[in-house]
This record gives sequence, structure tokens and C-alpha cells, in this order.
Amino acid sequence: MNRAVLVIDVQRGLCEGPDAAFDCAGIITKINLVTRHARQVGAPVIFVQHESASGFLLYGSEAWQLADGLEVEPADLFIRKTTPDSFLRTGLELLLKKHQVEGLLICGMHTEFCVDTTTRRALALGFPVILVSDAHTTSANSTLSPQQVIAHHNLTLASISSFGPRVVAVPSHEVNLFV
Repeated sequence: MNRAVLVIDVQRGLCEGPDAAFDCAGIITKINLVTRHARQVGAPVIFVQHESASGFLLYGSEAWQLADGLEVEPADLFIRKTTPDSFLRTGLELLLKKHQVEGLLICGMHTEFCVDTTTRRALALGFPVILVSDAHTTSANSTLSPQQVIAHHNLTLASISSFGPRVVAVPSHEVNLFV
């Protein structure tokens, strides 16, 4: 099966400063492991960047840039988005079809927003998903720690069967078995 890696919203404004998501440096290391392997086997690596019309994550701003430490190669692909859904009003689905992608490996941020929404949309569009279980992150909220949010979504997304295609949650060190 031809798969692509989606790296969602790993941007400076979400990874740096007092509002940085949980363990960004560790997540970036794991994402780099996954993307290196994908490139070695010829799988497309697609970076998705969220942007706002003004203020935080303004297109081209320092906060909008990909996070420091994230490995990017000239052949990598890029998608800009304005909603938690990486498919909505973007060229992602056409890009995947152009590259004959049949399944996705998903990592990035924020787990309960963009990772969750994009994963569910991918399933609805017929793409099975490998959720890189230790390579997505978020911030704490008033009820749950980041670790709880991550664990919850690894379990919940892998439990969805109604779309047909499924999610399998796999740690980064095992991804080479799936690309």
C-alpha cells in the first residue's frame, strides 16, 4: 500500500514559548524518525501548516514557520489550512491522489483538534490511517493532562470502525513496518 506521512501543524507558534504544547522537542525527534524512514522508501512527506487571517499564525509570520529542529527536505510537500481539517478547502485530497497514496501516517499537533479532525476526515475519504501514537501532542486543558488527551485519542481513534478504513496506533519506532 502506498502511504504518505502527514505532519500536522508543527509550527513555531505552537512549539515555543510559555504556551508550547507538551514535549515538543521529543515529538519533533520522533517525527523526524518517521519522516526519514518515509523518505528512504520513497513515501511522500507532507507538512500541513495552520494559518489565521490575522494575528497568531498569520501566514508567513515567525509563529507560522515550521518548528526549529523539524527536518525538511526539498522534495517534501506543503499544504496550508485554515481549519482543524487538513482536507477542508485545501488541495490535500488531490495531492494524495496525484501521488497514488492509499493510506496515511499521521503525526503532529494538536491531538484533540487538528490530528483528530484530519484523521476522521481521512477515514471518511477512504484512507486507512496509521496514527503515530507517540508523535502527536497537545497542551493541557482544565480537565485532562496532555498525556491523558494523547492516550485517549490513541485509543478512541483506533476504536472507530464505522468508516470502513481503520486507524492503527503505532509508536514511531515501529513505523518502518508500515511504510
